[in-house]
Amino acid sequence: MEENVVIIGGGPTGMWLACELRLAGVPTVVLEQDPEIDPNSRALTVHARTIETFALRGAHQELLAEGGRIPSGHFAVLDDRLDFAALDTDFPYTLTVPQARTTELLQRRAVTLGADVRRGHRVTGCVDTGGTVTVSVDGPDGAYELDAGYAVGCDGTRSTVRQCAGIEFDGTRFTALGVLGDVVLGDPPPGPVASRWTVRGTFMLVPLSGGRHRIVVHSPEDLREDWPGELTLEELRERVRRIAGTDYGMHSPSWLSRYSNTSRVARDYRKGRVLLAGDAAHQHMPMGGVGLNVGVQDAMNLGWKLAATVLGRATNALLDTYHHERHPVGEDTIEHTQAQTAIMSGFSPQGAALRSLMGKLIAERPQLNDALAQRLSGLAVAYTLPGQRHLLAGCRAPNLRLSDTEHLFDLLRDGRPLLIDFGRVDGFDADGLLPDRATALLNWYRCPRSAEQSRAAWVGVSAALIRPDGYVAWASDESDAAALLAGAANAVAALHDPLPAHVQLEGAHA
Repeated sequence: MEENVVIIGGGPTGMWLACELRLAGVPTVVLEQDPEIDPNSRALTVHARTIETFALRGAHQELLAEGGRIPSGHFAVLDDRLDFAALDTDFPYTLTVPQARTTELLQRRAVTLGADVRRGHRVTGCVDTGGTVTVSVDGPDGAYELDAGYAVGCDGTRSTVRQCAGIEFDGTRFTALGVLGDVVLGDPPPGPVASRWTVRGTFMLVPLSGGRHRIVVHSPEDLREDWPGELTLEELRERVRRIAGTDYGMHSPSWLSRYSNTSRVARDYRKGRVLLAGDAAHQHMPMGGVGLNVGVQDAMNLGWKLAATVLGRATNALLDTYHHERHPVGEDTIEHTQAQTAIMSGFSPQGAALRSLMGKLIAERPQLNDALAQRLSGLAVAYTLPGQRHLLAGCRAPNLRLSDTEHLFDLLRDGRPLLIDFGRVDGFDADGLLPDRATALLNWYRCPRSAEQSRAAWVGVSAALIRPDGYVAWASDESDAAALLAGAANAVAALHDPLPAHVQLEGAHA
């Protein structure tokens, strides 16, 4: 039986994973319990690394055309915003795009690529039998079962898949809440983003499409461990007046909601033939709008690895690296959002002093601004690759200009690894690198000698292997052709059968 993959959950994480699997030719079914895409979009923000991820497949143009561009971001809603101008990316901004629209675009791509997307199909059980996974489904026409090679839970914080697999969801219960409302404003403030912090509370206001605005509020009464019930327009209006002195004439709410800082991460992202991604794997306060982005990055990391495993091109060791690489990112996201929650929730003179100091440090020290901006945007994520010593190994590859007409992202659109020969070593010929069957799974590109690199870290690189997710699998400054060929061959082999995660050679760096 040809192995297939069943994805449970049809949000951005599940849809992007379906896109990646279908790009590689893996039969893929997406099961989503909601008959239609939820029009209420908790997520609005698409960060730079996520735009890059879509650009790696040429799937970013519609988002760029539709999204509002904000050249800054916030850390704990400080008055001094993070400047994205210095970020080393083609996209030094965030896009404001409702999650519903992002989901719609990714679903359309997944279906075009051949994914079987089934809406209105609720998963009731998931059992790993050892050789397959049996998924029980309640569909519009009755109950049925699907047998799959692998099942991936992208089904949110209350994940049925995670519970069926018996995977622990470690963390802490909420100690702080927040409220949000999508409303029409009769007297909106100027500018793309408005925010304010006082000892009475903090709020942020962002324009949406269709003449609506999103208002997010966090107040002293939100520092609690009980749930106060449904949010009303009058409560939201009163809170905003208390902080801003006006309610901006808000009316006609389309969505009112509360959220919390409950913070948990799945103990295992993989258990046998069951895997988790997105909110099923990690839950946190929605600070900085990173949630959707971390989920899409989970899917990008998992997609090529799961495809290679299903198609028999890789050992199980490659699939194991999904947990080893993405679990630390989930933990880091929780630390980052909890730290912001603590700063934002300091509704006291002492809290105001801390915020003032943090704002001054960010404004006075560009290095701190850049470090926080890189973390927020997702550009700072790097992986520890056992056995790799080069400083670039495990880091994200920027969109390098490889010739007058070619850029790195253009060469990764088919989802295959890319071996780049920077043309600095005579006799380095990738044509003879591997047997025909293996080279068919690999792109390689020889740069013209006229190519220049303005990035210091890449100036002396002789060759590099870029993974399908846009991270550097291997790089070398070697000047001997035979040694360079041997290093490249080992790196290509490691893409399919990597060293165990606990193996780390002396001097290796991610």
